[in-house]
Amino acid sequence: MFRRLFWFVTGAAAGVWATTKVNRAMRRLTPDSLAAGAADKAVEAGARLKLFASDVRTGMAVREAQLNDALGLAAPEAEHPELPAPRRKGIARDTHNRKDDH
Repeated sequence: MFRRLFWFVTGAAAGVWATTKVNRAMRRLTPDSLAAGAADKAVEAGARLKLFASDVRTGMAVREAQLNDALGLAAPEAEHPELPAPRRKGIARDTHNRKDDH
C-alpha cells in the first residue's frame, strides 16, 4: 500500500514539475517575450558600446598627451607664438583615366 502511494505521489510530483517547466518554456518562446528579450539585449549592447567608445576616447586623449610630451609638443601656445597653425594637405589625385598600354 505504501509503495503504491509513494509511486503515485512521485508520479504526480514529476507531472507537476514537467507541466511547470513546459509552461515556462512556452511563455519564454512567445513572440512578445522574444521581442522584449531582444530589445533588452540591444539596449544592453548599446550601453556596453557607449562605455567602450568612452574608454577609447579617454585612452586616445591620454596617449596623445604622452606622445606630445615625448615629442616636446606639449608646450603652451604662448611659448611659440610664431608657429603657424597646422595645415592639412589633400592627396593629389590623378583625374585622367589611364589605360594600360600593352
